Amino acid sequence: MAEKICCFCRHQRETTLAIKTDEARSSAARSRAEATFKKEERAKDGAKAMSEYLANARAVRENTERLRALRLAKEAADKKLADKKPVKKVAAGKV
Repeated sequence: MAEKICCFCRHQRETTLAIKTDEARSSAARSRAEATFKKEERAKDGAKAMSEYLANARAVRENTERLRALRLAKEAADKKLADKKPVKKVAAGKV
């Protein structure tokens, strides 16, 4: 290790040379590979979740349309039935 004197405060400090060993390089490469893998997995999970969300939204929309059609048909049938029934008139003198 070499010692240098700092020009501003004249203190001595150590400087070390960064020498990477094969183990450190393989460890760094493994870390990068794992990070890339995790990133790809998150992207796949996100795409899967989005497709499930869209499928669920489509199913809800289709069910709502079906129920609305049934409700409108029932209301139309009830209206026809109400129009066919004669309305009974109550005599004014009797309560």
